[in-house]
Amino acid sequence: MKFNSILQLKHVIWGSAGLVVVILFLLFVTHLGAKPTTHAPQPPVVEVAPVEQRNVPIYGEWIGTLTGQVNADVKAQVTGYLLTRSYKEGSFVRKGQILFEIDPRPFQAALDQARGQLAQAQAQLAQDEAQLSTAEANQLKSQLNVEKYEPLAKVDAVSKQDFDNATQTDLANKAQVKGAEAGIASAKAQIKASEAAVETAAINLSFTRVISPIDGIAGIAQAQVGDLVSTGSGPLTTVSTLDPIRDYFAVSEQEYLALQKRFSNPDKDHWKLQLILADGTTYPQEGEFYFADRQVNPNTGAIELAALFPNPGNLLRPGQYGKVRAMIREQQNATLIPQAAVNEQQGSYLVAVVDKDNRVSMRPVQVGQRTDTMWVIDGGLKPGDRVIVEGQQNLRPGMTVQTKPFKSDVE
Repeated sequence: MKFNSILQLKHVIWGSAGLVVVILFLLFVTHLGAKPTTHAPQPPVVEVAPVEQRNVPIYGEWIGTLTGQVNADVKAQVTGYLLTRSYKEGSFVRKGQILFEIDPRPFQAALDQARGQLAQAQAQLAQDEAQLSTAEANQLKSQLNVEKYEPLAKVDAVSKQDFDNATQTDLANKAQVKGAEAGIASAKAQIKASEAAVETAAINLSFTRVISPIDGIAGIAQAQVGDLVSTGSGPLTTVSTLDPIRDYFAVSEQEYLALQKRFSNPDKDHWKLQLILADGTTYPQEGEFYFADRQVNPNTGAIELAALFPNPGNLLRPGQYGKVRAMIREQQNATLIPQAAVNEQQGSYLVAVVDKDNRVSMRPVQVGQRTDTMWVIDGGLKPGDRVIVEGQQNLRPGMTVQTKPFKSDVE
């Protein structure tokens, strides 16, 4: 009896377990066959900025090249071998500072020879002056004899032969005086020539010390110690005055005329210029207009202008890229949007605009000048429009978006 009860209990347990397994299996199958609940995607979040309208300065930019205010080529003025280079390349040098020295020995010898020839000419002058004194004394004596014999000859107190001899002697002595005077003149001329030769030799000797003609930055040496240099050689180096430094840039004829009208009046603001360096940074010192070239280039229709920029630390160097930027006018009630809102596509410009229902539309615009981080829009937008600045990727016309104000990183 007890054994039968145990068997009945086992049948109940196994039947209950099987029922549980069937229920779990049905639940699993039902879960696999059920479709997942779908949620509508959230609209993308974009940053928008309102179209602004205000007066803005319009700037012009022109590609320029920096050069020294004065660029002095230092050349050899005599022929010889370089003995020394006496400056550090790229350093500041003073006017009159020795940069190179050429072997002076041949020029010192030439100077000594010229001085010797001058001394000879001076000695010759002294000798000719002594001869003149002797000739003048002889001529005076012979003249006295003529004056003495002349009245005696008239009364036959002396023979005619004696009087003729005295006269001939006097004429010969006069000729000797003139010859001595000519010798003195020749000696003086020789002295002048010798003095000039001495001065030339001294100048040539001084040219063996090649000096800087100006204060400025000395460039790389183009000749090395031991090289034979001459007046026909190229520059040994170049020295440039860099403070202030000059920037040459070209503007069109139309721009030049507009600038002349705006800034030629002394009562108006002076034309201040900014310098944009090769790394895109703005040079901290403002420059000013220096001069305009005498003519417009007939091939390009442009005229070259020059500006001066202070350069106290000699940061700027000749040949450096220097874009000139300056305000040329002020545009009244200009329409402005951030530059990041404008997309260029094959030469045209598009802006994503959000309407009052936060729906996106793509609108073509006509762009004007850029000013700081903003872009002047000449057509296609009106004040009150909202443009998408951030989050423009994968947007399509008609899409709905969530908007939040655009915050620029530029204060």
